[in-house]
Amino acid sequence: MVNIQSPSPQDMPSFFLLLTLVGFFLVLGELLTRKFSVTPLVVRKVIHLCMGVVMFFIPSYFSSNFYPLAAAFLFAVVGLVSLKAGILQSLHGEPVVTQEGERVISYGPVLFPLVFFLQALFLWGEHVWILQISMLVLGIGDALAALVGTAAGGRHIENLTKSRKSIEGSMAMFISSLVILSVSIFVFRDAFTGGLVGQPIWKLLALALLLALLVTAVEALLSWGLDNLFIPLAIAYVLYVVDVNSMVTIDGLLLGGLFALFIAIFSIKVKFLNNSGATATFLLGTTIFGVGGMVWTVPMLTFYLLSSILSKLGHKRKAKFDLVFEKGSQRDAGQVYANGGVAWIMMVIYSLTGDPYIFFAYLGTLAAVQADTWATEIGTMWPNAKARLITTFKDVPVGTSGGVSIPGTLASFLGSLLICSSAVLMNVSWIDQVGIVTSLLVIGVSGLFASLVDSFFGATVQAQYYDPIRQKVTERTHSIASDGSRVANELLKGYDFVNNDLVNTLCAISGSAVAYLVVRNLVSLSL
Repeated sequence: MVNIQSPSPQDMPSFFLLLTLVGFFLVLGELLTRKFSVTPLVVRKVIHLCMGVVMFFIPSYFSSNFYPLAAAFLFAVVGLVSLKAGILQSLHGEPVVTQEGERVISYGPVLFPLVFFLQALFLWGEHVWILQISMLVLGIGDALAALVGTAAGGRHIENLTKSRKSIEGSMAMFISSLVILSVSIFVFRDAFTGGLVGQPIWKLLALALLLALLVTAVEALLSWGLDNLFIPLAIAYVLYVVDVNSMVTIDGLLLGGLFALFIAIFSIKVKFLNNSGATATFLLGTTIFGVGGMVWTVPMLTFYLLSSILSKLGHKRKAKFDLVFEKGSQRDAGQVYANGGVAWIMMVIYSLTGDPYIFFAYLGTLAAVQADTWATEIGTMWPNAKARLITTFKDVPVGTSGGVSIPGTLASFLGSLLICSSAVLMNVSWIDQVGIVTSLLVIGVSGLFASLVDSFFGATVQAQYYDPIRQKVTERTHSIASDGSRVANELLKGYDFVNNDLVNTLCAISGSAVAYLVVRNLVSLSL
């Protein structure tokens, strides 16, 4: 719950001391950057490390969270103003140019105090120790990952993120996080109030190991300061749900994490996913498998296995579409987020609220992405299939964004039914309360509706380009010339920021919303 406490007069000296200390770090950083020509990255990461340590000790010097919240909000505003005006070089440095030539700036200095603000808002009190652990890992682990990766990182991890990440940097993140988490969990054992109380040492160490793997994956996968937000949130979420949710156990979480790791490695081996997709799957799978258990795991596996296998079938028939679709059959992190991100969020919401209707929203979003995948795969594989544009019903080539066909539409409905059927096989009590036939119809229609929503957005706002090299319409922004150079394709219709991943996400949201609203208004569920 949101918790804003009244200001305490005795906290005023600590508040001014905190402002002075952070101001000193910023002034020192500017002097080192401007006068002594120290690399801005080194200065920024040293400040980052120091601030992590400072935030770890803040709860020890404040009796309420009012002034820590005020300080965090103030520093977030300073960071944002500095970012826009280019005032503090030690905080931001020069924008990074990606391989695509895009100039990207980091919002890390803004997100760092912002994530402290959010955690202080919700965790201050009996769970403030979670805030302390997460901020210490962020401050030290993330800083060491960047410093070691820059100084010694020669072995870069391919197909992970636009920001080049190295094996050495990830190892530094993992080792430092493991040490901090292991020590901190034992330091704060007396503060545990729920599921962590009385756990044997080996389980706490195993939990620290899993958390270290999770935050290393987050740091490796995210760029431009987003890791500053999600590293602490990942730690806080896991520790919080294990401690307060009686349905979530360390045993289940560890088994879920192990299974998710196996799925990620297996997916790379059989080329279902590339490195970024496998890393995202490990994060998503640990939450769903470890927190949700078999009831939530089986529908997700049904989508993952059936859709992955289907995408590998009919290579010869689908070969002519390889240069039309934005991405190939080996999925990346963007596709994992687009297809599984909403389901991931549903699992997190349920673990924090216990709302049973969220389970149908979860099935609805999985049905949506399964329906979309099956419609595309079977629609392009079906012999002599005819497609029509969903907005005008004019004949279009199979594979055109926004095109629908009878085989593809029937396949989308069948795929949706299989998602719900997998949940029926798990004897979910909520499905019994709604009714098996009714549940099948609701989830089936939700998936079918969502696939049509996907087609509508594909026909209207999704970006489509002209490939001058192969002289054809494509979803890809760039093409590769015969000499290996990248050639920008010409935007024909839609908006350049509306790519296939965004359309898939809108599809997933629509399926989730329909299933949730229908079941919510159809029957009263009980836990």
